[in-house]
Amino acid sequence: MNALSAADRNLVTALVLGVLRWQIRLDAEVHALLQRPNARLDPEVLIALRLGAFQLRHMDRIPARAAIDESVELVKQARHRFASGMVNAVLRKMVLQLNEHSREAKGTGFSPYILNATKAGALAPEGTASSTVPSLESIQQSAAHLALYRAHPAWMVDRWTGFYGIEAAREICHHGQTQPTQIIRVASPAVADELASAGIHLEPCDLLSAARRVISGDVASTAAFREGRTWLQDEGSQLVAEIAGQGSRILDCCAAPGGKTLILAERNPQARIVACESSPTRLEQLCKRLAPHAARVECRLIDVTKLGENSAFDLVLADVPCSGTGTLGRNPEIRHRLRAEDLSLQAERQREILTAALRAVQPGGRVIYSTCSLEPEENEAVIAAVLHEVSIVRRASLATRIDAMLNEGAIAAVAADKLRGCITPEGDLRLLPGVFHTDGFFVCVLERGAP
Repeated sequence: MNALSAADRNLVTALVLGVLRWQIRLDAEVHALLQRPNARLDPEVLIALRLGAFQLRHMDRIPARAAIDESVELVKQARHRFASGMVNAVLRKMVLQLNEHSREAKGTGFSPYILNATKAGALAPEGTASSTVPSLESIQQSAAHLALYRAHPAWMVDRWTGFYGIEAAREICHHGQTQPTQIIRVASPAVADELASAGIHLEPCDLLSAARRVISGDVASTAAFREGRTWLQDEGSQLVAEIAGQGSRILDCCAAPGGKTLILAERNPQARIVACESSPTRLEQLCKRLAPHAARVECRLIDVTKLGENSAFDLVLADVPCSGTGTLGRNPEIRHRLRAEDLSLQAERQREILTAALRAVQPGGRVIYSTCSLEPEENEAVIAAVLHEVSIVRRASLATRIDAMLNEGAIAAVAADKLRGCITPEGDLRLLPGVFHTDGFFVCVLERGAP
């Protein structure tokens, strides 16, 4: 990548992320055009077809002939010359169908390829005949059809539909197919002015007064970015650290990459902070990032479940490792490697970390548990299991914390009202993608009582 020009690097990035986002749907469209739709293709051939199909479908600045020729050449270079004719034929057929069905698709909101795949039975629900053609309305209302239309695993969309309803599932899937906007943390008006002077055009975000949306300009090239006075961070991620509030001795259980730790340090200028990380590589990166705060932020190479400091902190952040299903727009590869059975394995580790966090906090202290997962197994179920084991802990009022943030000027009044609407019946905060322009997050605030 370093040998490429900036324009070529951007193109490669767009191709890789685009194919990862749309791979499920691209595969369905490509296989519908094969002479034998169920044929198993060599990985290199399938990748070349995906790249070509993605360019034809989503990159109108690349001529169709160029997209087809490059895919054919890729197959030849991968020593699958025998498949080059098939790749050429499939992609040319795709171009013809795009032209043929563009009039039919116009005004429906559906791609001509989806219409064609529907007619070919590619969208037929399991258990139905492949000749059954679902209506466009059924594609809008069925979880299975929505999953293929928005290129998400069917098991994920089926879960989200069951938990949150079809409308919320549609918003989650739409967010998962959208390139995230660059969001930065701007701790002071002086930094915002400095960025403006450097040619960075910013706009306020939806939630936080310290968050800005980058409209144009290269933030990474500025002195403020290089010196750590501003950094890239999703607004929902920033919100988690804002919700944590104040403390004098703070523990960040899973600190890397450090964005939330930086906000804790910013919001608690007199506090002593211990930032834990179990990976040596990630710890090295964390220490480098937190170097400006080294006088009061201690970075430790430790698995927090082995931490021996009981009742030592008045504020603990447990932003635990999770499946990341709330971040599919930012991390599209997750949808291809995650399996439903992985969720229970993640939950076991999450319970261990939360239990360690509750040991570390002093009576009257606060623990913030958070994930960027949409899955109840990693959220409500973890809280319920730990509360069952640790009877001296209770949920704190997130509505009260939101009111405090409003009084502190951290959030806007309209955002506060909308955030209150995201509080679950159990009293936790669930931020679904599509409610705000953020990734998906879950936050629970716990308070430890006297033993």
